[in-house]
Amino acid sequence: MEIVIICLAAFFTAILTFFSGFGLGTILAPVFAIFFPIEVAIALTGVVHFFNNIFKITLVGKDTDKTVLLRFGIPAIIFSFAGAWLLLKITVLPVLIQYEMWERNFEITPVKLIIAILLIVFSILEISPSFQKVQFSKDKLVLGGILSGFFGGLTGIQGAIRSAFLIKSGLSKEGYIATGVMIASLVDITRLSVYTSRFSSANLHENLAILISATLSAIAGALLGKKLLKKITLKSIQLIVAILLILISISLAIGLI
Repeated sequence: MEIVIICLAAFFTAILTFFSGFGLGTILAPVFAIFFPIEVAIALTGVVHFFNNIFKITLVGKDTDKTVLLRFGIPAIIFSFAGAWLLLKITVLPVLIQYEMWERNFEITPVKLIIAILLIVFSILEISPSFQKVQFSKDKLVLGGILSGFFGGLTGIQGAIRSAFLIKSGLSKEGYIATGVMIASLVDITRLSVYTSRFSSANLHENLAILISATLSAIAGALLGKKLLKKITLKSIQLIVAILLILISISLAIGLI
């Protein structure tokens, strides 16, 4: 039963995140965590996320904006290490609120609350009519890379901030999706280099069937997303990004993720 639930989650989330540029790992990790210990869930999610992004590169990689990739991607990778370093320093900060629901414990931490506030601001701006015509200049992409990489290293949530900047950088819908995928893949390589220490304890070989099935389901979702790309407008993508930003920020604020 778990393989069906995981595959369905991977498939439908991959379709949605093909356009938004984020959310697969954020949504899939909690689904894996229902059936596996958290360290196994993180490792499995990381592998599915990586191979899904690699496949998406073969679909849309040719539309990558190299200037945006360099200006955003390099700072993102560098500051992801800074965020990870800071994470080790602030793990001693007390939890703000802790509660139990559905026989599970949920925690609201200072870091998650900060990210939630940041994302809700982005999402409100994204659906604001006066903000629709705003474009970020190329120099703002460096700031976006810094914020995305830093908070990615700090909390694992980096795709949402990346998309909030890229969606307003003047890219075409194809360029937005392709450039986001390329940046995400570079960050994935960094993440997987950290996760390798968890792979042995995660017993990936024992969960190979689920891992392959989830990866193929995500790839199938990406394929369908590619076919739908011609039918969707950039304005629709902006709306998808705004809605997912709001949902993720609320989930972070109440400790669900």
